[in-house]
Amino acid sequence: MIFRQIWYLVRTAAGNIWTFRGRNLVSVLIIGFSFLVIGIFLALSNNLTYLGQQLSNNLAISFFLENNLKAPELESIKAQILASELVDQVTFVSSEDALNRFRANFPELREILDNLKSNPFPPSYEVKLKEKVLSLQAIVYFMEKIKGLKGVVDVQFNQEWVEKMDSLSRIVQAVGFFLGGILILASFFIISNVVRLNVFARKNEIEILRLVGATNTFIRIPFLVEGFVLGFLGSLISLAILYILVKVFPVYIGSSLGAARELFTLRPLTLEQAIWLVAGGVVTGTLGSVTSVSRFLRI
Repeated sequence: MIFRQIWYLVRTAAGNIWTFRGRNLVSVLIIGFSFLVIGIFLALSNNLTYLGQQLSNNLAISFFLENNLKAPELESIKAQILASELVDQVTFVSSEDALNRFRANFPELREILDNLKSNPFPPSYEVKLKEKVLSLQAIVYFMEKIKGLKGVVDVQFNQEWVEKMDSLSRIVQAVGFFLGGILILASFFIISNVVRLNVFARKNEIEILRLVGATNTFIRIPFLVEGFVLGFLGSLISLAILYILVKVFPVYIGSSLGAARELFTLRPLTLEQAIWLVAGGVVTGTLGSVTSVSRFLRI
């Protein structure tokens, strides 16, 4: 008896979805688009977080030097750097090495370099810090000390970029959830109205069910299942489209962004994020149905 009731409820929900497939398809697509927006911003945020982690894992300081320093002067500066307990490794980068590295990383800017009559990059010492260095104050003190040495003209530290990436990642997430929230709210009302129309279309059938003794819950369940399925399908569609974008975006769009392509790369969602995205679609669809049934199915 129980299995027959379950079969009836599932069959009824499936029949509603197929009978009114036009408007149900619109609901699914709107849900899919809503969660796709959130997914895209999450993918961008994942990439920024990844870039920040890469910078953090390769915590380094660059000390830029005067041109034409003698070998003893270079060795003296290197010895002063290595004297610090914060330092793990020191690498000398000549002006030619810096120029070649820039050309390899930014090939689209080669014409600008070719128009210059001289090499604009100074020699430098790249200092890799130990992974256990946690005190930013100690790092700043070390930088100021080395910067004060004769022959050192400037210093660059990627900690600022780590902090900027982290802040930008949070901003991207917030914007994504804000825009996605507005679209999800629209999806909620659309599903509510779609279920409402389905209730009206089955008004006579509902009256017959009431006459034969069907409970309120029994009558409501097919509509709730319908909202559940619409939300589930919409979120799956958003994940499928997002997967395609992650694969296609770097090929057709990323290459045209030049030096900024690393910032706008879409990085795949984690399993936890994907599960939450699907759960969000299911909750949106189900709540839309619950609201509609509660307001318009007076039984």
